[in-house]
Amino acid sequence: MKELSRGVVPPKNSKQESLSVSNEISTMNVKILGKDFQVSCPADEQDELTKAAEQLDMRMREIRESGKVIGLERIAIMAGLNITNEFLQAKDQVEGKETSNLLKKINRKLDNALQSAKQMEI
Repeated sequence: MKELSRGVVPPKNSKQESLSVSNEISTMNVKILGKDFQVSCPADEQDELTKAAEQLDMRMREIRESGKVIGLERIAIMAGLNITNEFLQAKDQVEGKETSNLLKKINRKLDNALQSAKQMEI
C-alpha cells in the first residue's frame, strides 16, 4: 500500500497549485470535522487522498457523536487506532490466505512427487 500524503505543509508564500519535484506534487485542501487542512500529495494520488480524508472525517464524526470521547485530539487518535486495527486485521487475513495458498501448492507438488515415485516402483 502506498503512502498517500507526505503531510508537508508548503511555505506561506508558495503557490497552492503545484510544486515541481520529480513527481509533480500538488497542495490540496482536505476538510476534516469542518476544518481545512493543506496537504501535499502527488498529483496522481489526489483521488485516493480525498477518499482517505472523507473516510477519516466520517470515522471521527461517528466517534464524536457517540459522546464517549471528548476532544479533537482524542477523537483523532481513536479514529486512527480503529482504522489501523482494521487495516492490520485485513492485512493478516490476506497474508493468511497467501500462506494457505502457498501451503496448498506445496502439498499438491508433494502429492504429485509421491504419486510419481509410487508409479516408478510399480
